[in-house]
Amino acid sequence: MKLTFYCLGRCTTCKKAHAALLEDGHEVQYIDVRKDGVPREVLAEAVARLGEGTIVNRRSLTWRKLTEAERAMDAVDLLKAWPTLMKRPLIIADGEMSAGWSDDIRARLAAG
Repeated sequence: MKLTFYCLGRCTTCKKAHAALLEDGHEVQYIDVRKDGVPREVLAEAVARLGEGTIVNRRSLTWRKLTEAERAMDAVDLLKAWPTLMKRPLIIADGEMSAGWSDDIRARLAAG
């Protein structure tokens, strides 16, 4: 299966997920959110489909450094300004979208 994989190059979860996806035989389009960015329309779709609470990582160090005014920004604008706030990896495959990495996500992608 061909999939788009938005991640951070240094993120250990992303590295594990990427390795597992390759191991499972997926064709992975690897996009580093810090270097390459994420298109606004992809972020808007992720917020709409997954929910702001899922896609915006409010436990991150980046979030803790934001001011209250910055935290109140629109989620898409927030993620464009600080791409490291995005829950990672964001995976798009066959019209489905997921954020984060778990055994359930791997199984769903393997079954897809």
